[in-house]
Amino acid sequence: MLNLDQNTITQEALRRLEGCTDPRFKEIMTSLTKHIHDFAREVKLTEAEWMQGLEFLTAVGQKCDDKRQEFILLSDTLGLSMLVVALNHQKPAGCTEATVFGPFHTDAASTFKNGDDLALGAAGEPAFISGTVRGLDGKPVPNALIDVWQADGDGIYDVQYTDKDGALFARGRLNADKDGKYWFKSILPEFYSIPVDGPVGKMMKHAARHPYRPAHLHFMIQAPGYEKLVTHVFRKDDQYLESDAVFGVRSSLISDWVKKDATAMPDGSKMDKPFYTLDFDFVLNAAKA
Repeated sequence: MLNLDQNTITQEALRRLEGCTDPRFKEIMTSLTKHIHDFAREVKLTEAEWMQGLEFLTAVGQKCDDKRQEFILLSDTLGLSMLVVALNHQKPAGCTEATVFGPFHTDAASTFKNGDDLALGAAGEPAFISGTVRGLDGKPVPNALIDVWQADGDGIYDVQYTDKDGALFARGRLNADKDGKYWFKSILPEFYSIPVDGPVGKMMKHAARHPYRPAHLHFMIQAPGYEKLVTHVFRKDDQYLESDAVFGVRSSLISDWVKKDATAMPDGSKMDKPFYTLDFDFVLNAAKA
């Protein structure tokens, strides 16, 4: 078709997908083409604005490396990550809700035993975290693999540091015991800013949005016969619960972190200064057959 204009070019772009033999790819590309063309027409996109958008996406890609995933950050701050999570993790009532994965997980985390200190010297107030992993039927899930990570007391993840020779802290993996129980030491989570030194940070500032995430601890829990759970546990007293920069808060994931005077921790280990405790149970959804 020749002499295409702003009204006929969309149908021609869709026609050129007719030879695609991958049904799902064709479905996604058809819808994407329709929506992006309609978007351009709706806002009367100028050439200068489109070039600015292309330069922005180029800068997002250039900011990515093995320790920084700016595209995940972009998806998170647009609410798209949480939308995809919500679409793909609809669970029966009573199951622990899923939330965003975030850009700071690493498979290089060390393995620990129950009761170990995962903080490994990270800045922050000491904390004792414990609970039970169960199925929806109430039965404990033995030996569930628990992956946990968090920012330090200064609001920085270990992988963000450039002056610590790649040392990892405030993260690790451990297994629940035969009764589904887990317990470990770490630090009290604090609210923090998402990275603002890249194009996503500039976008947030231009949109007059704050960059803060409420204090939380990341969990990823896996066990045979159950769906993998990726979630957070948030501090009940945090000021940013209602305006999380990445839209990840769910009321069922908010919990009390209780301050205790210097005494023995729940596992009997001595503590010579005040510390916090969190008791949080996780309920996994059975895997689909």
